[in-house]
Amino acid sequence: MRVASCIGDVAAADWDACAQGPKPTLRGGPYPANPFISHAFLEAMEASGSATGATGWLPHHLLLEDCSGALIGCMPCYLKSHSLGEYVFDHGWAEAYAQAGGRYYPKLQASVPFTPVTGRRLLVRPGVDQAAGETILLRAAIEITDRLGLSSLNITFPTREEWELAGEIGYLKRTDQQFHWRNEGYSTFDDFLESLASRKRKAIAKERRAALQDGIAIEWVTGRDLTEACLDAFFAFYMDTGARKWGSPYLTRACFSLLGETMADRIVLILAKRSGRYVAGALNFIGQDALYGRYWGSLEEHRFLHFEVCYHQAIEYAIAHKLARVEAGAQGAHKLARGYLPAETYSAHYLADPALRRAVADYLRRERVAVSREIALLAAESPYRSKA
Repeated sequence: MRVASCIGDVAAADWDACAQGPKPTLRGGPYPANPFISHAFLEAMEASGSATGATGWLPHHLLLEDCSGALIGCMPCYLKSHSLGEYVFDHGWAEAYAQAGGRYYPKLQASVPFTPVTGRRLLVRPGVDQAAGETILLRAAIEITDRLGLSSLNITFPTREEWELAGEIGYLKRTDQQFHWRNEGYSTFDDFLESLASRKRKAIAKERRAALQDGIAIEWVTGRDLTEACLDAFFAFYMDTGARKWGSPYLTRACFSLLGETMADRIVLILAKRSGRYVAGALNFIGQDALYGRYWGSLEEHRFLHFEVCYHQAIEYAIAHKLARVEAGAQGAHKLARGYLPAETYSAHYLADPALRRAVADYLRRERVAVSREIALLAAESPYRSKA
Protein backbone atom coordinates (compact mmCIF):
# COMPACT_ATOMS: atom_id res chain seq x y z
CA MET A 1 0.00 0.00 0.00
CA ARG A 2 1.04 3.58 -0.61
CA VAL A 3 -0.69 6.97 -0.64
CA ALA A 4 -0.94 9.43 -3.56
CA SER A 5 -1.15 13.08 -2.57
CA CYS A 6 -2.92 13.95 -5.83
CA ILE A 7 -4.83 12.02 -8.46
CA GLY A 8 -2.45 13.40 -11.07
CA ASP A 9 0.30 11.20 -9.58
CA VAL A 10 -1.62 8.12 -10.75
CA ALA A 11 -1.73 7.16 -14.43
CA ALA A 12 -5.27 7.63 -15.72
CA ALA A 13 -5.30 4.28 -17.53
CA ASP A 14 -4.24 2.44 -14.37
CA TRP A 15 -6.83 4.17 -12.17
CA ASP A 16 -9.64 3.65 -14.67
CA ALA A 17 -8.72 0.00 -15.13
CA CYS A 18 -9.42 -0.46 -11.43
CA ALA A 19 -12.48 1.80 -11.47
CA GLN A 20 -14.24 0.09 -14.36
CA GLY A 21 -14.80 -3.04 -12.29
CA PRO A 22 -16.10 -6.35 -13.61
CA LYS A 23 -18.89 -4.78 -15.70
CA PRO A 24 -18.34 -3.53 -19.29
CA THR A 25 -17.62 0.15 -19.74
CA LEU A 26 -20.05 2.72 -21.07
CA ARG A 27 -21.15 1.60 -24.53
CA GLY A 28 -17.72 0.11 -25.15
CA GLY A 29 -15.99 3.39 -24.32
CA PRO A 30 -12.80 3.90 -22.31
CA TYR A 31 -14.46 5.08 -19.09
CA PRO A 32 -15.66 3.39 -15.89
CA ALA A 33 -19.40 2.71 -15.82
CA ASN A 34 -19.80 5.25 -12.99
CA PRO A 35 -18.44 8.62 -14.22
CA PHE A 36 -17.68 9.99 -10.76
CA ILE A 37 -14.97 7.48 -9.87
CA SER A 38 -13.18 8.05 -13.17
CA HIS A 39 -9.73 9.63 -13.17
CA ALA A 40 -11.04 12.48 -15.33
CA PHE A 41 -13.72 13.51 -12.84
CA LEU A 42 -11.40 13.42 -9.82
CA GLU A 43 -8.70 15.25 -11.79
CA ALA A 44 -11.17 18.02 -12.63
CA MET A 45 -12.07 18.35 -8.93
CA GLU A 46 -8.44 18.62 -7.85
CA ALA A 47 -6.74 20.44 -10.75
CA SER A 48 -9.42 23.15 -10.74
CA GLY A 49 -8.81 24.00 -7.10
CA SER A 50 -12.25 22.74 -6.05
CA ALA A 51 -11.03 19.78 -3.96
CA THR A 52 -7.66 20.69 -2.45
CA GLY A 53 -6.09 21.18 0.94
CA ALA A 54 -7.02 24.88 0.74
CA THR A 55 -10.72 23.97 0.50
CA GLY A 56 -10.52 21.27 3.17
CA TRP A 57 -10.18 18.33 0.76
CA LEU A 58 -6.54 17.22 0.87
CA PRO A 59 -6.12 14.24 -1.53
CA HIS A 60 -4.88 11.10 0.21
CA HIS A 61 -5.71 8.32 -2.25
CA LEU A 62 -4.92 4.75 -1.22
CA LEU A 63 -3.09 2.65 -3.82
CA LEU A 64 -2.71 -1.11 -3.70
CA GLU A 65 0.15 -2.45 -5.81
CA ASP A 66 1.45 -5.93 -6.55
CA CYS A 67 5.07 -6.92 -6.03
CA SER A 68 5.99 -5.59 -9.49
CA GLY A 69 4.60 -2.14 -8.67
CA ALA A 70 1.51 -2.48 -10.86
CA LEU A 71 -1.66 -0.82 -9.55
CA ILE A 72 -4.25 -3.48 -8.70
CA GLY A 73 -6.55 -1.51 -6.41
CA CYS A 74 -7.28 2.01 -5.20
CA MET A 75 -9.60 4.01 -2.99
CA PRO A 76 -10.39 7.74 -3.45
CA CYS A 77 -9.66 9.38 -0.09
CA TYR A 78 -9.26 12.88 1.32
CA LEU A 79 -8.10 14.34 4.60
CA LYS A 80 -10.96 16.62 5.64
CA SER A 81 -10.81 19.63 7.95
CA HIS A 82 -14.61 20.02 7.98
CA SER A 83 -17.76 18.08 7.06
CA LEU A 84 -19.02 20.17 4.14
CA GLY A 85 -19.80 18.78 0.70
CA GLU A 86 -20.32 15.21 1.91
CA TYR A 87 -24.14 14.82 2.17
CA VAL A 88 -23.77 12.32 5.02
CA PHE A 89 -23.97 14.46 8.10
CA ASP A 90 -21.68 13.89 11.07
CA HIS A 91 -21.69 17.44 12.47
CA GLY A 92 -23.42 16.22 15.62
CA TRP A 93 -20.68 13.64 16.22
CA ALA A 94 -18.01 16.34 15.81
CA GLU A 95 -19.75 18.68 18.24
CA ALA A 96 -20.28 15.98 20.85
CA TYR A 97 -16.65 14.85 20.60
CA ALA A 98 -15.40 18.43 20.95
CA GLN A 99 -17.57 18.96 24.04
CA ALA A 100 -16.04 15.81 25.54
CA GLY A 101 -12.55 17.21 24.94
CA GLY A 102 -11.77 15.35 21.70
CA ARG A 103 -10.48 16.62 18.35
CA TYR A 104 -12.67 15.42 15.48
CA TYR A 105 -10.84 17.12 12.60
CA PRO A 106 -8.97 16.21 10.52
CA LYS A 107 -10.63 12.98 9.48
CA LEU A 108 -10.22 10.61 6.54
CA GLN A 109 -13.02 10.62 3.97
CA ALA A 110 -13.36 7.91 1.31
CA SER A 111 -15.69 9.55 -1.17
CA VAL A 112 -16.14 11.55 -4.36
CA PRO A 113 -16.06 15.27 -3.49
CA PHE A 114 -19.39 17.09 -3.54
CA THR A 115 -21.17 14.07 -5.05
CA PRO A 116 -23.93 12.15 -3.23
CA VAL A 117 -24.01 9.32 -5.77
CA THR A 118 -23.75 5.65 -4.87
CA GLY A 119 -20.82 3.93 -6.53
CA ARG A 120 -17.84 1.69 -5.88
CA ARG A 121 -15.27 3.03 -3.44
CA LEU A 122 -13.11 -0.11 -3.29
CA LEU A 123 -11.69 -0.16 -6.79
CA VAL A 124 -10.03 -3.48 -7.58
CA ARG A 125 -8.73 -4.28 -11.06
CA PRO A 126 -10.58 -7.08 -12.92
CA GLY A 127 -8.68 -10.36 -12.74
CA VAL A 128 -7.61 -9.71 -9.15
CA ASP A 129 -9.36 -11.49 -6.26
CA GLN A 130 -12.08 -8.86 -5.64
CA ALA A 131 -12.97 -9.86 -2.08
CA ALA A 132 -9.32 -10.03 -1.01
CA GLY A 133 -8.49 -6.69 -2.62
CA GLU A 134 -11.49 -4.94 -1.10
CA THR A 135 -10.70 -6.34 2.35
CA ILE A 136 -7.08 -5.14 2.12
CA LEU A 137 -8.26 -1.63 1.17
CA LEU A 138 -10.74 -1.51 4.06
CA ARG A 139 -8.17 -2.68 6.61
CA ALA A 140 -5.42 -0.43 5.23
CA ALA A 141 -7.71 2.62 5.50
CA ILE A 142 -8.22 1.88 9.21
CA GLU A 143 -4.48 1.45 9.73
CA ILE A 144 -3.72 4.78 8.02
CA THR A 145 -6.40 6.48 10.14
CA ASP A 146 -4.75 5.17 13.30
CA ARG A 147 -1.19 5.93 12.16
CA LEU A 148 -2.10 9.54 11.40
CA GLY A 149 -3.92 9.94 14.71
CA LEU A 150 -7.19 10.84 13.01
CA SER A 151 -10.54 10.69 14.78
CA SER A 152 -12.40 8.79 12.11
CA LEU A 153 -12.73 7.30 8.66
CA ASN A 154 -15.96 7.73 6.70
CA ILE A 155 -16.82 5.83 3.52
CA THR A 156 -19.79 7.58 1.97
CA PHE A 157 -22.16 6.31 -0.74
CA PRO A 158 -20.48 2.91 -1.29
CA THR A 159 -22.39 0.07 -2.92
CA ARG A 160 -24.49 -2.14 -0.67
CA GLU A 161 -22.02 -5.00 -1.19
CA GLU A 162 -19.09 -2.83 -0.02
CA TRP A 163 -21.18 -1.62 2.91
CA GLU A 164 -21.92 -5.17 3.99
CA LEU A 165 -18.24 -6.15 3.73
CA ALA A 166 -17.21 -3.11 5.77
CA GLY A 167 -19.70 -4.11 8.46
CA GLU A 168 -18.20 -7.60 8.62
CA ILE A 169 -14.78 -6.06 9.23
CA GLY A 170 -16.09 -3.87 12.06
CA TYR A 171 -17.10 -0.56 10.47
CA LEU A 172 -20.27 1.03 11.80
CA LYS A 173 -23.10 0.89 9.25
CA ARG A 174 -25.34 3.84 8.42
CA THR A 175 -28.27 4.24 6.04
CA ASP A 176 -30.12 7.14 4.45
CA GLN A 177 -32.45 7.57 1.50
CA GLN A 178 -32.71 9.38 -1.83
CA PHE A 179 -35.29 9.40 -4.62
CA HIS A 180 -34.62 7.58 -7.89
CA TRP A 181 -36.75 7.15 -11.01
CA ARG A 182 -36.88 3.68 -12.59
CA ASN A 183 -37.38 3.06 -16.28
CA GLU A 184 -39.87 0.22 -16.67
CA GLY A 185 -39.29 -0.05 -20.42
CA TYR A 186 -41.19 3.11 -21.34
CA SER A 187 -41.05 4.20 -24.99
CA THR A 188 -42.18 7.79 -24.36
CA PHE A 189 -42.85 10.17 -21.50
CA ASP A 190 -46.56 9.63 -22.10
CA ASP A 191 -46.03 5.91 -21.47
CA PHE A 192 -44.54 6.81 -18.11
CA LEU A 193 -47.48 9.12 -17.34
CA GLU A 194 -49.90 6.29 -18.06
CA SER A 195 -48.30 4.29 -15.25
CA LEU A 196 -49.29 6.96 -12.71
CA ALA A 197 -52.52 7.39 -10.82
CA SER A 198 -54.89 9.72 -12.67
CA ARG A 199 -54.54 12.63 -10.25
CA LYS A 200 -50.75 12.51 -10.33
CA ARG A 201 -50.72 12.18 -14.11
CA LYS A 202 -52.88 15.26 -14.57
CA ALA A 203 -50.84 17.24 -12.05
CA ILE A 204 -47.56 16.56 -13.90
CA ALA A 205 -49.08 17.41 -17.29
CA LYS A 206 -50.42 20.69 -15.90
CA GLU A 207 -47.09 21.42 -14.22
CA ARG A 208 -45.15 20.89 -17.47
CA ARG A 209 -47.43 23.23 -19.41
CA ALA A 210 -47.08 25.92 -16.76
CA ALA A 211 -43.28 25.63 -16.68
CA LEU A 212 -43.01 26.51 -20.38
CA GLN A 213 -45.82 29.05 -20.68
CA ASP A 214 -43.51 32.11 -20.61
CA GLY A 215 -42.07 31.23 -23.99
CA ILE A 216 -39.38 28.96 -22.55
CA ALA A 217 -37.75 26.36 -24.77
CA ILE A 218 -35.63 23.44 -23.59
CA GLU A 219 -32.34 22.28 -25.14
CA TRP A 220 -30.20 19.21 -24.46
CA VAL A 221 -26.50 19.96 -24.95
CA THR A 222 -23.83 17.26 -24.91
CA GLY A 223 -20.60 16.15 -26.58
CA ARG A 224 -19.07 18.58 -29.06
CA ASP A 225 -21.98 20.99 -28.59
CA LEU A 226 -20.97 21.54 -24.97
CA THR A 227 -19.11 24.81 -25.62
CA GLU A 228 -17.46 27.24 -23.25
CA ALA A 229 -20.34 29.64 -23.93
CA CYS A 230 -22.80 27.04 -22.65
CA LEU A 231 -20.63 26.42 -19.61
CA ASP A 232 -20.36 30.19 -18.99
CA ALA A 233 -24.14 30.41 -18.97
CA PHE A 234 -24.53 27.45 -16.65
CA PHE A 235 -21.82 28.69 -14.26
CA ALA A 236 -23.75 31.95 -13.85
CA PHE A 237 -26.82 29.92 -12.84
CA TYR A 238 -24.77 27.74 -10.53
CA MET A 239 -23.16 30.69 -8.74
CA ASP A 240 -26.39 32.63 -8.33
CA THR A 241 -28.40 29.72 -6.98
CA GLY A 242 -25.53 28.28 -4.93
CA ALA A 243 -24.81 31.62 -3.25
CA ARG A 244 -28.49 32.00 -2.29
CA LYS A 245 -28.84 28.45 -0.97
CA TRP A 246 -25.63 27.68 0.91
CA GLY A 247 -23.43 30.76 0.65
CA SER A 248 -20.33 29.39 -1.04
CA PRO A 249 -20.64 27.16 -4.15
CA TYR A 250 -18.09 24.35 -4.12
CA LEU A 251 -16.92 24.20 -7.73
CA THR A 252 -14.75 26.72 -9.55
CA ARG A 253 -15.32 27.89 -13.11
CA ALA A 254 -12.18 26.02 -14.16
CA CYS A 255 -13.73 22.78 -12.93
CA PHE A 256 -16.55 23.00 -15.47
CA SER A 257 -14.07 23.67 -18.28
CA LEU A 258 -12.00 20.63 -17.31
CA LEU A 259 -15.11 18.47 -17.19
CA GLY A 260 -16.11 19.79 -20.61
CA GLU A 261 -12.67 19.02 -22.04
CA THR A 262 -12.40 15.47 -20.74
CA MET A 263 -15.97 14.24 -20.17
CA ALA A 264 -18.19 16.09 -22.67
CA ASP A 265 -19.66 12.86 -23.99
CA ARG A 266 -20.65 11.88 -20.45
CA ILE A 267 -22.38 15.18 -19.70
CA VAL A 268 -25.80 16.44 -20.79
CA LEU A 269 -26.60 20.05 -19.97
CA ILE A 270 -30.36 20.69 -19.96
CA LEU A 271 -30.85 24.39 -20.64
CA ALA A 272 -33.95 26.60 -20.56
CA LYS A 273 -33.97 29.51 -23.03
CA ARG A 274 -36.28 32.52 -23.10
CA SER A 275 -36.15 35.37 -25.62
CA GLY A 276 -32.92 34.01 -27.07
CA ARG A 277 -31.15 33.89 -23.69
CA TYR A 278 -30.41 30.97 -21.40
CA VAL A 279 -32.12 31.53 -18.06
CA ALA A 280 -31.75 28.20 -16.23
CA GLY A 281 -30.10 24.82 -16.51
CA ALA A 282 -29.21 21.49 -14.93
CA LEU A 283 -25.92 19.61 -15.37
CA ASN A 284 -26.28 15.83 -15.59
CA PHE A 285 -23.75 13.01 -15.95
CA ILE A 286 -24.36 9.89 -18.03
CA GLY A 287 -23.42 6.51 -16.59
CA GLN A 288 -23.56 2.98 -17.92
CA ASP A 289 -27.23 2.60 -17.04
CA ALA A 290 -28.20 5.83 -15.26
CA LEU A 291 -28.51 9.57 -15.63
CA TYR A 292 -27.20 11.47 -12.61
CA GLY A 293 -28.63 14.92 -11.92
CA ARG A 294 -26.00 16.98 -10.16
CA TYR A 295 -26.20 20.78 -10.38
CA TRP A 296 -29.05 23.22 -11.02
CA GLY A 297 -29.20 26.98 -11.29
CA SER A 298 -31.36 29.81 -12.63
CA LEU A 299 -31.29 33.56 -13.12
CA GLU A 300 -35.05 34.00 -13.40
CA GLU A 301 -37.94 32.70 -11.32
CA HIS A 302 -40.49 30.70 -13.30
CA ARG A 303 -43.06 28.53 -11.60
CA PHE A 304 -42.32 24.80 -11.93
CA LEU A 305 -39.24 25.40 -14.14
CA HIS A 306 -36.96 23.67 -11.63
CA PHE A 307 -39.14 20.54 -11.72
CA GLU A 308 -39.28 20.58 -15.52
CA VAL A 309 -35.55 20.99 -16.09
CA CYS A 310 -34.29 18.75 -13.29
CA TYR A 311 -36.87 15.96 -13.12
CA HIS A 312 -39.20 15.74 -16.12
CA GLN A 313 -36.54 16.46 -18.75
CA ALA A 314 -34.19 13.98 -17.05
CA ILE A 315 -36.87 11.30 -17.37
CA GLU A 316 -37.38 12.22 -21.04
CA TYR A 317 -33.65 11.89 -21.67
CA ALA A 318 -33.40 8.56 -19.88
CA ILE A 319 -36.32 7.13 -21.87
CA ALA A 320 -34.91 8.40 -25.17
CA HIS A 321 -31.49 6.88 -24.43
CA LYS A 322 -32.77 3.68 -22.77
CA LEU A 323 -31.18 4.36 -19.39
CA ALA A 324 -32.47 2.28 -16.50
CA ARG A 325 -32.86 5.04 -13.93
CA VAL A 326 -32.43 8.69 -12.99
CA GLU A 327 -30.74 9.60 -9.72
CA ALA A 328 -31.71 13.16 -8.93
CA GLY A 329 -29.35 13.91 -6.05
CA ALA A 330 -29.79 14.09 -2.30
CA GLN A 331 -32.97 14.67 -0.31
CA GLY A 332 -36.22 16.11 -1.66
CA ALA A 333 -39.50 14.36 -0.82
CA HIS A 334 -41.15 16.56 -3.47
CA LYS A 335 -39.61 14.19 -6.05
CA LEU A 336 -42.03 11.46 -4.97
CA ALA A 337 -45.01 13.10 -6.67
CA ARG A 338 -42.99 13.22 -9.90
CA GLY A 339 -42.33 9.50 -10.09
CA TYR A 340 -39.10 9.25 -8.11
CA LEU A 341 -39.30 6.54 -5.44
CA PRO A 342 -37.26 6.22 -2.21
CA ALA A 343 -34.01 4.26 -2.45
CA GLU A 344 -31.70 3.32 0.40
CA THR A 345 -28.15 4.70 0.47
CA TYR A 346 -25.20 3.66 2.63
CA SER A 347 -22.13 4.80 4.50
CA ALA A 348 -19.58 3.02 6.71
CA HIS A 349 -17.64 4.56 9.58
CA TYR A 350 -14.61 3.76 11.70
CA LEU A 351 -14.22 5.85 14.87
CA ALA A 352 -10.88 5.53 16.61
CA ASP A 353 -12.01 6.49 20.13
CA PRO A 354 -13.88 3.53 21.71
CA ALA A 355 -16.15 5.81 23.74
CA LEU A 356 -17.22 7.82 20.67
CA ARG A 357 -17.60 4.58 18.71
CA ARG A 358 -19.96 3.12 21.32
CA ALA A 359 -22.11 6.26 21.41
CA VAL A 360 -22.35 6.51 17.62
CA ALA A 361 -23.03 2.77 17.26
CA ASP A 362 -26.00 3.10 19.60
CA TYR A 363 -27.28 6.11 17.65
CA LEU A 364 -26.90 4.34 14.28
CA ARG A 365 -28.83 1.28 15.44
CA ARG A 366 -31.84 3.49 16.13
CA GLU A 367 -31.30 5.65 13.05
CA ARG A 368 -31.31 2.63 10.70
CA VAL A 369 -34.70 1.59 12.07
CA ALA A 370 -36.05 5.13 11.58
CA VAL A 371 -34.73 5.31 8.00
CA SER A 372 -36.27 1.95 7.15
CA ARG A 373 -39.63 3.06 8.50
CA GLU A 374 -39.47 6.35 6.61
CA ILE A 375 -38.69 4.58 3.33
CA ALA A 376 -41.65 2.25 3.88
CA LEU A 377 -43.98 5.17 4.61
CA LEU A 378 -42.79 7.10 1.55
CA ALA A 379 -43.10 4.03 -0.68
CA ALA A 380 -46.69 3.67 0.48
CA GLU A 381 -47.35 7.13 -0.99
CA SER A 382 -46.18 6.02 -4.45
CA PRO A 383 -47.79 7.99 -7.29
CA TYR A 384 -47.99 4.87 -9.44
CA ARG A 385 -51.21 3.00 -10.10
CA SER A 386 -51.63 -0.04 -7.92
CA LYS A 387 -51.28 -3.35 -9.73
CA ALA A 388 -53.68 -6.23 -9.35
